[in-house]
Amino acid sequence: MKIKGTEAFVKALTEEGVDTIFGYPGGYAIDLFDELYKQDKIEVVLPRHEQALIHAADGYARSTGKTGVCLVTSGPGATNLVTGIATANYDSVPLVCFTGQVPTNLIGNDAFQEVDIVGITRSICKYSVTVRDRKDLNRIIKEAFYIASSGKPGPVVIDLPKDVMLEEGDDIYPADVSIRGYKPNTEVHVGQLRKAMDLLKRSKRPLFLIGGGVNIAGAGENMTKLAELTQVPVVTTIMGRGVLPTAHPLYVGNVGMHGCYAANMAVNHCDVLFSIGTRFNDRITGKISEFAKNAKIIHVDIDSAAISRNIKVDIPIVGDAAKAIGRMLDEAGNYGREDWTAQINAWKEEHPISHGDQEGLTPENIIGAINEMFTEVIVVTDVGQHQMWTTQYLEMDRRKKLLTSGGLGTMGYGFPAAIGAKIGNPDVPVICISGDGGMQMNIQEMATAVTQELPLILCVFNNSYLGMVRQWQQLFYDKRYSSTCLRRRKSCEKRCSDPSQCCPPYSPDFVKLAESYGGQGIRVWKKEEIGPAFQQAMEHKDGPTIIEFIIDSSEIVLPMIQSGQALDHMILDC
Repeated sequence: MKIKGTEAFVKALTEEGVDTIFGYPGGYAIDLFDELYKQDKIEVVLPRHEQALIHAADGYARSTGKTGVCLVTSGPGATNLVTGIATANYDSVPLVCFTGQVPTNLIGNDAFQEVDIVGITRSICKYSVTVRDRKDLNRIIKEAFYIASSGKPGPVVIDLPKDVMLEEGDDIYPADVSIRGYKPNTEVHVGQLRKAMDLLKRSKRPLFLIGGGVNIAGAGENMTKLAELTQVPVVTTIMGRGVLPTAHPLYVGNVGMHGCYAANMAVNHCDVLFSIGTRFNDRITGKISEFAKNAKIIHVDIDSAAISRNIKVDIPIVGDAAKAIGRMLDEAGNYGREDWTAQINAWKEEHPISHGDQEGLTPENIIGAINEMFTEVIVVTDVGQHQMWTTQYLEMDRRKKLLTSGGLGTMGYGFPAAIGAKIGNPDVPVICISGDGGMQMNIQEMATAVTQELPLILCVFNNSYLGMVRQWQQLFYDKRYSSTCLRRRKSCEKRCSDPSQCCPPYSPDFVKLAESYGGQGIRVWKKEEIGPAFQQAMEHKDGPTIIEFIIDSSEIVLPMIQSGQALDHMILDC
């Protein structure tokens, strides 16, 4: 049977089990949207900007484990996806991104709204291709979903010229995939793994370093069992946080630039560092020549290119994290060392990440209220100080999940990703934690949250600054707050080192802004108002609530390691 490309597109999505697509129409995608209009199995969500659209698909994918799908038109519609594609690529999020394209006879002629989106995105996605022949459409879509979700997951871009989508062709959707040159390896080399386990057995100061790859592989439960069986302490990257419950006695904390004192000291003093599912980026390692310099390093990763790229390792193991951990459970014994565990616990007590019962409206108190009031929750952050505070203070276990832009550090990610997470998990509370700067990057998505009737709780940590950059300016640039004050107006003095009562009022008024979209707005000034604000937000069932927390602009994230310094060069107080 012959069907149009648009019909084949919808059939393919149905065959792949897609129930939600995040889309924004335009001239060269209008036929695809017309076909989607005729069916009822796939919900089309209309965000208010294409960048927000792909972040929403990203949040949907991370929170559900499914492949996120988005559809936009050509030209600016396609280029507005670029930041989201890179975000997903860095954090290994499975996405299939469909872009409209001018007819094939116009490609290369600088036609209206024509861009080479395949060329633009080639270096920031797993695979990108233009469908130039109708007979290839079904196969390419099947391959796209397979590539996005297999091996190391990531985004795939499929460019769809208008004439190809209107042409008739075969209606048969392939059942299997066979791609020459793409055979992702998931099996683990048993010999290498046994060498690694033997090294772990002989160590005196063993340490697991767990990255986001273990979360992606869904191996948290087995990793917890492995830690308990071996009695080896565990540190994580921020993307690996939650692999072990944060209250677990073997969990030390996050490592790296804003990691806790005990975790960084443990990496510095261990003699075997067993890393699983992390690529050792600079935020984790600090000064490379000083990173775990006393340790033999074992590295398990599904991506062979990630091994020994940044940190030279002694035992490389290419394979799926879940399979590696499963094999390790079969081989493992008790390798714990009481004196080593006691030393790590002493470091924890010496410089705890928590400041205790703080007075006033502080980030720790706000996140502490989330810990107390929500037994099950998905917390999505934007990027900045609030992100680091969340990764420091948020308590996590199997019922609490954290979504954040780790690799690219994309401001504007949090709010739309929370929308996607809520759409994918309608029965789970979803909280977005953002700064006042990041929230404004995609604030137009209040309209999406309202029209989708999503009871999101949007926490805005308002310190009137681009806080993370301001922190660097405070510590390393002699308080030259260049272009970070969000209250600044043209009539202000050119140079200002500290806010005062003479400063202009903050713009926008987040409470009024929320209300203007049809949502609810709450402003919190005092610690005792935190709990009631969350309670009021939870009672608002048919739309989003912005809770604006007015925090002190002088609050900074500690510990901190200046870029390029070793992990033991921590700023602990200032």
